[in-house]
Amino acid sequence: MSILSVRNFQKRYGDHVAVRDLSLTVEAGSIHGFIGHNGAGKTTLIRAIVGAQSFDGGSIEVCGHSIEHEPIAAKRALAYVPDNPDVYEFMTGMQYLTYLADIFEVPAAVRVERIVALAERLDIAEALTDPISSYSHGMKQKLVIIGALVHDPTLLVLDEPFVGLDPVASHELKLILRERAEAGAAVFFSSHVLEVVEKLCDELTVIRSGEVVAQGTTAQVRGDGSLESVFLELVEKEA
Repeated sequence: MSILSVRNFQKRYGDHVAVRDLSLTVEAGSIHGFIGHNGAGKTTLIRAIVGAQSFDGGSIEVCGHSIEHEPIAAKRALAYVPDNPDVYEFMTGMQYLTYLADIFEVPAAVRVERIVALAERLDIAEALTDPISSYSHGMKQKLVIIGALVHDPTLLVLDEPFVGLDPVASHELKLILRERAEAGAAVFFSSHVLEVVEKLCDELTVIRSGEVVAQGTTAQVRGDGSLESVFLELVEKEA
């Protein structure tokens, strides 16, 4: 079952085509990696998937709901971890997570259980009563990850989620993403940490200058080489 379906996506900025005719699907139970050089169009597509960016052509569906025409239904099914955490710093960590749980109407007992469990795993439990303004970048990243998981999304979209995380938290996040996929959710994320992508992802899409240059299972894209060597060859080729 396709949780995320992107068909013939296109985005222009003036005369510049940032992403051209891009299509991909992410199935239930799958972790899909999205990689490319800086400026390749990764964040443009990711922001469009979560409804934060308009686009000029094609379609995006989340659990069968169009992000353009059924935005509320589509957004209820997904969660988004941006590359730069932007949170309400006047709140405490727990107030922020409670606010998100209220938006998604997560029952009180359920939200507490999820928040406590995730906060313990990501080693931020003791800081939840502190104001977010006192948090480091890594702590904010952990908080945003917990907030993304509090309503048990069917699609988890993450843009460079490992940036700022310490090794222990990075390890836990990898486990969490795999657990989410094994529970039937879909995970779509971008990262420049190719070693993590290679080990964690079931499928990959590689883009260069807004166009897909490789797509398939990780084994298919990697072939007989390492993902790093294949990636460098793909992105350095002239279009």
